[in-house]
Amino acid sequence: MILAGDIGGTRTRLALFERAAGKLLMVLDSEYPSRERAGLDEIVGQFLSEHPGKIDSACFGVAGPVLHGRVATPNLPWLIDVRTIEKLLDIDAVWLINDLEAHAYSIAGLAPEDLEQVNPKAETSAEAETGNAALIAPGTGLGEAGLHWDGCRHVPFASEGGHADFAPRGELEIELLRYLTQKFKRVSYERILSGPGLFNVYNFLRDTRKEEEPAWLREELQQAADVAQIITRNALAAKAAICEHALEIFVEILGAEAGNAALRFMATAGVYIGGGIPAKILPKIQDPAFMEAFLAKGRLRTMLETIPVNVVLHGKSGLIGAACCAQFNWQRLQGDSPRQSQFAHSTH
Repeated sequence: MILAGDIGGTRTRLALFERAAGKLLMVLDSEYPSRERAGLDEIVGQFLSEHPGKIDSACFGVAGPVLHGRVATPNLPWLIDVRTIEKLLDIDAVWLINDLEAHAYSIAGLAPEDLEQVNPKAETSAEAETGNAALIAPGTGLGEAGLHWDGCRHVPFASEGGHADFAPRGELEIELLRYLTQKFKRVSYERILSGPGLFNVYNFLRDTRKEEEPAWLREELQQAADVAQIITRNALAAKAAICEHALEIFVEILGAEAGNAALRFMATAGVYIGGGIPAKILPKIQDPAFMEAFLAKGRLRTMLETIPVNVVLHGKSGLIGAACCAQFNWQRLQGDSPRQSQFAHSTH
């Protein structure tokens, strides 16, 4: 039995997986508001009290840089130590990994219906599938990860590319950079490509008078627990020009940074767009502006035209990936030859 966790700044998801017929089957899962708990150990303790039973191994994907089994989460006031979780579970087969590394582990286990291809010129040859791949995921923050092709399988590895310096591509984005620099001093891609980042773009358009903020929308935002959701909903419904413009800027910068990830990781096997936001704004990502921003890399445009770009539609890929990572590491501990874990689709 595997305990898997997907730890984000907004919510923490935990699930139990078991191996059946050579595949991982999600038995049950629960979700907890992250900010209402003092730490991961408190949530794990509650989960165990709700679902008692023997755990053989566990893996948790955490939004933040994991160093030597510890992570101070940047979007939560938590310090997570793998040794604390091992003691709580009374096992020594516990792994703490970056959340995007967990999402990357899930890629091989997802079904075709879990992905939406958005690059019409993508290469589909067997040779292309054996290159590196990349994953970029905007949500509460912005995560990025790579998948290195080692000759047999794709090996995920973490990065903190979401915190790299934002590079504007035109006059409007230069103005956006100046605006955010005054507010934050340093501007990373996460300041734009995240839920709070979308609100930053909205505020830029409002404060610089590039778009007017309707009174009804101002009131709606003031009462909202999730302002990004309000902006997105009104943008997709074409109810407010300021929301539409903010989402257009967001999507174009997401396309540009996805293209950057393709270059950084030489991701000829594909770029995957995950996280909590992209699947919800899929119609906008399917607009030509996203792919044009992805491809606008000068002399390397031709290479990027051949790279598959997929939006991840499965809402629990972080949990699946954490379980796959636990299974992979468990096999290594047992002296078995690790195999690519597959996920058995079910009602969960």
